[in-house]
Amino acid sequence: MVTISTAAGAIEHTDLGATLMHEHTFIRSPGVYEAWPELWDRDGEVANAVERFRELKAAGIDSIVDLTTIDLGRDGAMLEEVARQVDLNIVVCTGVWRQPPNLFGRLDSDAIADLFVRDIEQGIEGSSIHAGVIKLATEPAVDEANEKMLRAGARAHRRTGVPISTHSDATTESGLAQQDVFESEGVDLSRVVIGHSGDTEDTGYLRRIIDRGSAIGMDRFGIDRRLSTEARVNTIVRLCGMGYAEGMVLSHDTNCFMDTMPRDLRSDWAPNWHFLHITNDVLPALREGGVTDAQINAMMVENPRRIFSRRDPY
Repeated sequence: MVTISTAAGAIEHTDLGATLMHEHTFIRSPGVYEAWPELWDRDGEVANAVERFRELKAAGIDSIVDLTTIDLGRDGAMLEEVARQVDLNIVVCTGVWRQPPNLFGRLDSDAIADLFVRDIEQGIEGSSIHAGVIKLATEPAVDEANEKMLRAGARAHRRTGVPISTHSDATTESGLAQQDVFESEGVDLSRVVIGHSGDTEDTGYLRRIIDRGSAIGMDRFGIDRRLSTEARVNTIVRLCGMGYAEGMVLSHDTNCFMDTMPRDLRSDWAPNWHFLHITNDVLPALREGGVTDAQINAMMVENPRRIFSRRDPY
């Protein structure tokens, strides 16, 4: 049986259940709150996260994949504190987003891979949490610095077997470029999720990613200013009609706390950008569009379980 590391300890991959594959708990400016803790209400934000995740569990979601990297303010101790109080699996990541530490500019891909592997095998930030997924990011295109990170993540993946999940830019079709780098590193593309693919209605581009073996993350529901919920739903309906339900996973890319966007601003900017949007609004809309319960189960349960079902290095 394959086990998956979560913020509350290891679980069997068959226990993932309904899973949101690209979410966050706390997104924070790295180092700021350690230096000036008075700038936020730590205990209050932990309590808020517990409340949000209890609501999410009550709505039928069993697991989330938290793709908050070190450059987005990942904090293992806080995630552990939240996880102890909720009946929701939180898979934690290693890797980097679009703002990797300056030090990484002086390290080669193998040295960076060593750091990712340490998070996976030994634990993160002095906590008991082990990373269960590798997060990598490129935007708008894959440049030289991005490529180094992609190669580092690919090598850490092959050494540990944990899956890769990316942040990509659909407008530049960078998901295909990410696949090119992974493929050159010998990565089995079926163990990769190309994230933020749902930001486009171009089913030709999305089918090309899936046809190469990767899953696509239809994972920004609620960010309607980039693409409306209706357009996102219609794209999934079309892909399901073409037989691609087994190639998609769903999520919001939302969070419990984000210091770059206060809650009052977010409620105006993206009123649907919350953890319950998919269960309350998106799934009913998909069913109304003709997506079957079996296809929804594939996107919410079977595909995440399959992505995490292999943990063999190669």
